[in-house]
Amino acid sequence: MNKPMLLVTGMSGAGKTEAMKALEDLDFFCIDNLPPQLLKELSKLSDLSSEQGDRFAVAMDVRGRSMFDHLLAAVGQLREDGVAHRILFLDCGDDVLVRRYSESRRRHPVREGHSLYEQIAAERSLLAQVRERADFVLDTTGTNTHALKERLGRIVLNRDVTQELDVDVMSFGFKHGVPLDADLMLDVRFLTNPYYEPELRPQTGLDGPVADYVFAQPEAENLIDEISTLLKRWIPLYAAAGKARLTVAIGCTGGQHRSVAITERLASLLAQDFKHVAQVHRDLKKNLCRDIQ
Repeated sequence: MNKPMLLVTGMSGAGKTEAMKALEDLDFFCIDNLPPQLLKELSKLSDLSSEQGDRFAVAMDVRGRSMFDHLLAAVGQLREDGVAHRILFLDCGDDVLVRRYSESRRRHPVREGHSLYEQIAAERSLLAQVRERADFVLDTTGTNTHALKERLGRIVLNRDVTQELDVDVMSFGFKHGVPLDADLMLDVRFLTNPYYEPELRPQTGLDGPVADYVFAQPEAENLIDEISTLLKRWIPLYAAAGKARLTVAIGCTGGQHRSVAITERLASLLAQDFKHVAQVHRDLKKNLCRDIQ
């Protein structure tokens, strides 16, 4: 494997579930609670590794107590076989762990002792050797979900992920219904509609004549300037808040002319400042299919 396998373990209640969700957002292929004996076989899946960008994250904890006992041996085998790997150990303060378990009303996976404090202490003893071998120890005490993703990006990938956000700029037609997955929505039906120009009706906003018609209107240029300025200011704020995807929906009547042209121009401008920008034309094929019929 070209990139090291990430083994995620740690104290129960320290946030492994949220950590794995965050790692998925960071393009890791995540496997939860894999038996340690299968780590060697997993390392051989070179095809899957390539498809997923050579990044695996495998979570293992004491839920599988008998199997977890084999973790150190499995890690040693990976080292002997020359398989690149790193261990991320999630820790948390005892008082916070007790509060989380009390709030969730779930049983602690370690049954030694009568109180939660005794069970947590028993788990710490069980995990002591794994913690000592960990490449990263992340204390999640007082850490929320958004901060967890940021910290994982810094320690695991060695980069700032707070500005990484997938931005979809989507054109749509109101007559087909508003997109339910839109975070921000803009109505551009105040612009003059190319549909009423006979030579432009069969074309779309992807065609030069239609785009020229739309942007010959000063209102269209003003709209692009104002909206792009606002989005360039807002997108980093959404990213910093932990949002993984932002969908900006641009609507006209049928989703064929005005919204398509505006979407193309807006996406192009945003792509100058942000890495992951895509334009999506939700209703373009619907209109084209109807015209053919």
